[in-house]
Amino acid sequence: MKRVRAVFRGRVQGVFFRAHTKAFADEAGVAGWVRNRPDGSVEALFEGEERSVDGVIHRCRVNQPHAFVEEVELTLETARADLKGFEVRR
Repeated sequence: MKRVRAVFRGRVQGVFFRAHTKAFADEAGVAGWVRNRPDGSVEALFEGEERSVDGVIHRCRVNQPHAFVEEVELTLETARADLKGFEVRR
């Protein structure tokens, strides 16, 4: 299991970034959440099988149809298996 906190910067708010991230995570069976931050970035927490988590992060970087990700800050955390499903937070 792998747990990663990600902060995406660029044109990532107001472009359905969170909705697409949820769809990617649901499709891959990755748990966690995604939310907008006041500074214009988007923060997400992903937990699941390593390959699935890495795949979702990759898709968030390059497969967002209306967003432009300039930078991604990744922080590896200890997997806790305490997340159920993937949610969009406000």
